[in-house]
Amino acid sequence: MAGSAQASRGLTALFKRGWNEIPEVIGSSVMAVIGIGLTIIGAVGYYSKDGDNRRYKLDYVVMRPDDPRAAKIRKD
Repeated sequence: MAGSAQASRGLTALFKRGWNEIPEVIGSSVMAVIGIGLTIIGAVGYYSKDGDNRRYKLDYVVMRPDDPRAAKIRKD
């Protein structure tokens, strides 16, 4: 019952107790959350700037000039 009384004091008290008892797990969990957040931000930025526009493909692709994807083709 001592664990539930400690948990009822709030999330801050639970975090402090965890930091004192298992700092490796708490620290790595914080770093994992930061890493997941940065990955999501990077993926959103990649796809919002049309990062999936590959210069080289295995097959030839023929596009009409009025196709909206034709304006995004890189010429470098």
